Amino acid sequence: MVKKIVVLESLFLVLFLSMAGCVHSEPNFSPESNFSLFDPGAEKIVNYEKYGDFSGVGTKDYKYVVKDRKGLAKAIGEGIYPNTESVLKDPAYQSLKSAGELEGDIWSFVETENYQANFFKWATTEETKIPGLKLYFTGLALEKAGLFAHAIKAYYALVVNFPGTMDWTFFHTPWYPARVAIDKIIVISRNHPELGMKLVDTQIRIENGYDNDPDNDVFIVNPGKIVSCPPDKVREKRADLSKLKITRTIGKGRVQLVQFENHHWQMRVDGKPFITKSVAYTPNKIGLTPDNGSLIVYKDWMVADFDNNGKVDGAFDAWVDKNRNNQQDPDESAVGDFELMKEMGVNAIRVYHHSYNKDLLKSLYENYGIMVMMGDYLGAYAVGSGAAWNVGTDYTYLEHQKNMIKSIKEMVMEHKDEPYILMWVLGNENNYGVANNANVEPVTYYRFANHVAKWIKSVDPNHPVAICNGDVLFLDIFTKYCPDVDIYGTNSYRGKDGFGKSLWESVKEECDKSVLITEYGCPAYAEGKSREVAERAQAEYHRGCWEDIIFNSAGMGTGNAIGGVAFEWVDEWWKDGNAWEAGKQGTKGQFKGPFLDGWLYEEWLGICSQGDGTHSPFLRHLRPVYYLYQELWKK
Repeated sequence: MVKKIVVLESLFLVLFLSMAGCVHSEPNFSPESNFSLFDPGAEKIVNYEKYGDFSGVGTKDYKYVVKDRKGLAKAIGEGIYPNTESVLKDPAYQSLKSAGELEGDIWSFVETENYQANFFKWATTEETKIPGLKLYFTGLALEKAGLFAHAIKAYYALVVNFPGTMDWTFFHTPWYPARVAIDKIIVISRNHPELGMKLVDTQIRIENGYDNDPDNDVFIVNPGKIVSCPPDKVREKRADLSKLKITRTIGKGRVQLVQFENHHWQMRVDGKPFITKSVAYTPNKIGLTPDNGSLIVYKDWMVADFDNNGKVDGAFDAWVDKNRNNQQDPDESAVGDFELMKEMGVNAIRVYHHSYNKDLLKSLYENYGIMVMMGDYLGAYAVGSGAAWNVGTDYTYLEHQKNMIKSIKEMVMEHKDEPYILMWVLGNENNYGVANNANVEPVTYYRFANHVAKWIKSVDPNHPVAICNGDVLFLDIFTKYCPDVDIYGTNSYRGKDGFGKSLWESVKEECDKSVLITEYGCPAYAEGKSREVAERAQAEYHRGCWEDIIFNSAGMGTGNAIGGVAFEWVDEWWKDGNAWEAGKQGTKGQFKGPFLDGWLYEEWLGICSQGDGTHSPFLRHLRPVYYLYQELWKK
């Protein structure tokens, strides 16, 4: 049985579904170039039409056939298809090979920091079963090394030559490297406009790509082009939305969604643009755990008063340990999480399942200006359905449906007229099927979710309704059966570059709804790394994710992003077995993912830590990511 410690609010059972970010790990920051190329190629931007023939562009019959292999190899440079020879002549390659530094399995040359060895190993591997993988990890090594122009060449060679490449993730779900390569090129060129390179008109669409069966995939490919571009023209300029006509409005109250004539979406509160700058907030005391029934994750923090002063602990009594000595010094008086979040620029928190302290949320809004994304698990983890954990919610079972509808009605009728409500959020990655059967009955699940959304809007037309999906699994089924859900919410952990063109465009093409990233985050721990390095990596991950959200908000990019929920405010120590019983924070990696050492550590996702745990739930260490968000969210 899956332990409850990994599922109650931030499930990462399938980090990378179809269209996901990265099958293996990548660093959270790139150094300056740390080695030179022996053969950088004759052309900075390769003219593929000069060396071969394209056919079937924009169709399932796409193909590129190389006609002048030698010419293309000379143009593109060492280590990139079809140049498999000049890298062998590289003196640095010969030196490393002679020293035995290129021996070993190719997968061991992904997570090391010897990027030159990684590049040589992948560029010269004779692994030919999936040549697209060879190009992807060659490009990744070059990107890590700061050789960005050559990395773009490798990524684009994958798009042109092997766009249908598919591999399996850690959880045996399909992964499509060419789509990720497109995202990589976009991010690299945007972050390094001095390269003067821009990708245009490129798209790989995968029909039937929202399930876990690659056998039914159909690839529709347009490789587009990489073009030369003045550095000041690389980054897209935001459109003047005031000059665009609004063609659609959702909501009759103070919270609305509007869509412009260019199909971009914007949320508005009291008539003003509102991009959701949110955190997931569950500041529970160390030592409590759902494993032994001592903790109800979504309830206890709202009423906890361990110092018996009549105030909720985290919200009002939290204090900042400025010098990290795990003691409350005279100048470290209580400030409270609500004030700290206000100072960070937070404008909403995500509450996963109901509120058990209405006065607390009133104070959050009235005194700190922070709104609430109010949620109901909708049967995820068997919550609200009446099902036993080991049986799970059955969306085909009428009794379970009745229980969930009762839960929803109680939530909505209790809070719908409160000014702190921003939106309703249904579920939390239910499509992954933990203690429920949405993964085997997706049509039934999404039909039920739509029924619930429709009822909510009948009694509360003033607030939008979002679903919380796991990435884009079953996006096509959601589109067909959830027309009354206003916002496509998705928990997505795709890496430091954000969420990818494929995510934003997929939602736009399938259902044309606004998109809210309902969870994203990165651990502040990595095995063998110092605290400073791991926390820096966490901050850089968050920066990349937030910048991707902004780049795809109204007026730019795909234009359907309306904000995100950073996961999470403070570390929770109950997610790694019983490490807390030994008085320590768990350092067991739960899942492979695109993090500093390749692993997700669920007890280290906080923007704040709880120090050594001796002053929980009050002590806060503010990590660098806190100050990053002050910079990003308070501009």
